[in-house]
Amino acid sequence: METGMVFRDYNGRISSMDFHKTSSYLVTASDDESIRLYDVAGAACLKAINSKKYGVDLVCFTSDPTTVLYSSKNGWDESLRLLSLNDNKYLRYFKGHHDRVVSLSLCSRKECFISGSLDRTVLLWDQRAEKCQGLLRVQGRPAAAYDDQGIVFAIAFGGYIRMFDSRKYEKGPFDIFSVGGDVSDANVVKFSNDGRLMLLTTMDGHIHVLDSFRGTLLSTYNVKPVSINSTLEASFSPEGKFVVSGSGDGRVHAWSVRSGKEVASWVTYETEPHVIKWAPGSLMFATGSSELSFWIPDLSKLAAYVGRK
Repeated sequence: METGMVFRDYNGRISSMDFHKTSSYLVTASDDESIRLYDVAGAACLKAINSKKYGVDLVCFTSDPTTVLYSSKNGWDESLRLLSLNDNKYLRYFKGHHDRVVSLSLCSRKECFISGSLDRTVLLWDQRAEKCQGLLRVQGRPAAAYDDQGIVFAIAFGGYIRMFDSRKYEKGPFDIFSVGGDVSDANVVKFSNDGRLMLLTTMDGHIHVLDSFRGTLLSTYNVKPVSINSTLEASFSPEGKFVVSGSGDGRVHAWSVRSGKEVASWVTYETEPHVIKWAPGSLMFATGSSELSFWIPDLSKLAAYVGRK
């Protein structure tokens, strides 16, 4: 892989990004208090919207590619906001957290989402209602995510991943998976597209890959730890065979899930971890730091590889 397109017009670090599942759009959030919409197929920025009053930290698409959900970054209002990118209008506010939101995941099959905060709560929401639909208390910084079907969600903290049935979450977790004694703060938890695998990144620079049905720890990849104000992010490739991740030293790494071995590593000019997302159904991933980069196959190396085969 190599960088095929780079956008360098940011005035702060990119804190979050998300690909829409069925369109060619990408949205980013940045410390310069901007939300930007990109057409990946055309490699163009379509729109930039400023959130000067509230700031912006985490951002993700709803099922509508012109509507996003985002968290604040101003230190005094921790509400989540549903924003129309068409006319830059707020459609709804979601108030309930009392400290910074550090995890945000939408259910792709329903109009619900889940958020985790440093106030040690995980809240369950319906996009159509301003009040939260459920509350779960945790004992640490939480990372939360829905699986692709929206049937199950995971909450990670304190060295364990707790699995919940979204239809009866109030009964508590139906299973609890250990990640091998790594009790450092959870950063990101994600499911693979087919739901068979899940990954968890932690502040100490560990990326754990597990069987999401049995809870078996399949591999642990190690990178340089991240600072307390940074997030270590990783992403499955669309078919679940590879994991790409950032690192505390700014490098980008790729591993084979089957072998557990590192298959590629790229040096960048950054000294902090990238946010990183693989495009759905595409041989491309994006990294965000002080600039946004689209990574595509290096055709010269691909030709040599095919020749050897």
